[in-house]
Amino acid sequence: MNNNEKAVQARGLVKSFGRDRAVDDLDLAVAEGEVVGLLGPNGAGKTTVVRMLSTLLRPDSGSARVFGHDVVDEAAAVRRLIGLTGQFASIDDDLSGHENLTIQARLLGLDRSAAAARSSELLTQFELDDAARRPVKTYSGGMQRRLDIATSLVVPPRLLFLDEPTTGLDPRSRSQVWQLVRALVADGVTVLLTTQYLEEADQLADRIVVVDRGRVLADDTPLQLKRSIGASVLEVEIVDPARLTDAARSLAVDLGPAEMTGDGTTVRIRIPSSIENHGHRTTRALAGLTAGGIDVAGYALGQPSLDEVFLALTGHRAEPPTDDETSLEETA
Repeated sequence: MNNNEKAVQARGLVKSFGRDRAVDDLDLAVAEGEVVGLLGPNGAGKTTVVRMLSTLLRPDSGSARVFGHDVVDEAAAVRRLIGLTGQFASIDDDLSGHENLTIQARLLGLDRSAAAARSSELLTQFELDDAARRPVKTYSGGMQRRLDIATSLVVPPRLLFLDEPTTGLDPRSRSQVWQLVRALVADGVTVLLTTQYLEEADQLADRIVVVDRGRVLADDTPLQLKRSIGASVLEVEIVDPARLTDAARSLAVDLGPAEMTGDGTTVRIRIPSSIENHGHRTTRALAGLTAGGIDVAGYALGQPSLDEVFLALTGHRAEPPTDDETSLEETA
């Protein structure tokens, strides 16, 4: 492979469903060995991008190559290099975990003995040995998700697409999937991950591409994205909720616009890096609350979160996904 060749190189991708444009002139590059997170709300175009790059959808215009192979003209070559785990499990609930993996291996050309051996190897790797012979419908959601990812690794891919891999999982199961992803990356697999979970993108991705309405809004490391929107974020908890508006106005005098959070007791301010002596001004702003008779229960000064990044880029906060969410890109 050419040293300058990317795992993914897409330019000007466009895909419409009827009058609705799901992906709008999107550029994307992923280096080999990198974990790139496509971060955006439900319906942002993330799944459509993955389906085009994995040869399941034909772009209306633009081009995309996977390890140098065109996703339209060389689709078969692309499919030999990739694995795909979609938003919904592709496994058969009535079969056991071992049977699902063995069938997948046989479909991919392994002989009976090699298929059984690969199935056992993956079940061990994904900590599903004890449930290997049980019907998948008896598995927990996290176990099913792990098995689903395992099926995409029967023939080890160079590039793995993970489309919303932890939607609907409890925190423990989500953490287990994250550990699996890290292990795969350590083995040299390139990963393109789509997610609506800000924490997931922060935990796993070397680089985050923020998309909304089919367009790329930002592309950088998590740290640089956070730095790009301000020096710090101040959160102040007020003892008396009735004084929350007064507190926001007081803090805004020194620090700029303040946001009252949904809990009814906390004011949040994103402090731009352009504000000179922002540390001194923060101290003065907090003292101003006391001078105004507003009691403070506590405060915290920290780095902006990806939620702040998302708000700054899109004008709205990211909403956590729900199990029954659907969108045009998922149903078209």
